[in-house]
Amino acid sequence: MAIGSKNLQSTDLDKIEDSVLVEELKKAREELFNLRFQSATGQLESHGRLRAVKRDIARIYTIIRERELGIRAVPTAAAAKPATKAKKAESTDAAATEEA
Repeated sequence: MAIGSKNLQSTDLDKIEDSVLVEELKKAREELFNLRFQSATGQLESHGRLRAVKRDIARIYTIIRERELGIRAVPTAAAAKPATKAKKAESTDAAATEEA
């Protein structure tokens, strides 16, 4: 995901987990700080980049807040896949031995 590019859409952000979103938010805020610093010293080449990064930060904050409120669905983790039949059989065997 490229912060400050026109390719960052809210549909792309929907697929990303919260922890990754927080990391991307951190990166975007650091980039905004650097861009503001460049602007203050007269070294900024693209003023439109400031606007794009600000909008990306707002998008990320919006996605995070909508997930907190339950408006948007939180993506399921890849590690939370349903158990296979072999794992289910092992867990039922273990439960049966505990009961005995």
